This record gives sequence, C-alpha cells and structure tokens, in this order.
Amino acid sequence: MTFGEYRRRHRGFVSVALLVILAALGADAVLLSRQTAYEQEIARLRAGMNDFEKKRTDAILDARARQRQAQEEEVRRLALADSGIHIGVDVDSGRIYLERRGALLRRSPVEVGPGRRIGIPPDTVHLAVPRGTRTVQAVLGARDAWDVPDWVYRERKLPVPADRHVTGALGPVAVVLDGGTVIYSMPATGPLADSAYVLPGSIRLRAEDLDAIMPNVQRGTAVYFY
Repeated sequence: MTFGEYRRRHRGFVSVALLVILAALGADAVLLSRQTAYEQEIARLRAGMNDFEKKRTDAILDARARQRQAQEEEVRRLALADSGIHIGVDVDSGRIYLERRGALLRRSPVEVGPGRRIGIPPDTVHLAVPRGTRTVQAVLGARDAWDVPDWVYRERKLPVPADRHVTGALGPVAVVLDGGTVIYSMPATGPLADSAYVLPGSIRLRAEDLDAIMPNVQRGTAVYFY
C-alpha cells in the first residue's frame, strides 16, 4: 500500500498524527528559542564582569552543583535502604520507580513540571522541581476534588472561578504529597487538561501507569525525589 492509499483510507488517523508532529515541533522551537535567549542573557551578564567576578561566579555555581549532587546521592541511598514499598522519582531522566529494599517492582516514564516563580513582586513564591524525601498525604480518584490554585488559572490566562474545588482536576488518579507537590495523571477537564502543560513543581504520568502502582500506595508512603 502506498502512502497516498493509506492516507485516503485513514484520513482521521493521519490528520491527528500530523497535528501531534506539528505540536511537538512547535514545542521544540519554543524551547530552542528560550535556550538561545538564556544563553544570550548569560553572555551579556558575563561580558559586564571582571575576571574576579567571573571566577567567583563560576566557583559559586560549581559549589552548588556539587552540593546538589551530594544531596541527590544521599536521597538515593535512603531509597535503597528503605525496606518498605516506596516510590522513587529520577527527575533528571524522567522516570518513576516502585521499589522495595532495592528491588525494582515497576518503572514508568514521567513528565516533570518546571520550576516557576509565581505571584507579583515582592509577593512571589518559587515552585521548585521537587527534590528530597516526601510522604503521601492523600490518594485521589476521578470523583475526588482538588483545590486548583488561583495562580494556575492566571498562568494559563483563564478566568479565576469563584469555586476552585474541581472534581477530577488531577485526572483519574493522583497522589498528593506533603508540601503540596502532586503526582497526577492527565485530566479530561479543568485547567490542567492540556498535554502541553505540566503543573510546575509536580509530576505527571500516564493514568494507566499511575493506576498500576496505586494498590501499593497509601497515606505515609515515602516518595524519594533525586
């Protein structure tokens, strides 16, 4: 079968596939544009520094990188030493693991929400990519409601409703951790029902993958981010 024949027989599928490809290319273009802008801004700032300031800045960045690496290694050791069933999330590689005493029970891909500073200066809050150890506070299903933060609507350029207690806002299955971080799946409705938008400071994965580990998750289950 030639491509033309296949396209005529499966017009709907081909159209959807092309839209997905175009959306992916658009997202790549946006990320590349942002990276270029960041690199230009860094070059501009460094151009205004003397040699001492450049060396001092490089030393500070290097020290922070080593500190972060040490913290991540410590969290990994804690996860390996945990004798109970727990969740591990490698935020850099985009993987979530269901583990017990170092044994891997399940592995799935995840999308990590970016760090984001929200609010209007000087009243701002920085939502960082999760790191360290958290615990499960609640497990939510499709019929459970979640208070969607007002900043989510503003960031998405949507009107903030009077009632932000939205049923199924975190998809058919979700986990709420201490500190407000959530591990959620794609909802059918609400401000998070957008495949191109991942809630900042949180983790999203496929509903079937999250649903598969839910029988092993309860309030108090440890979640290690590294």
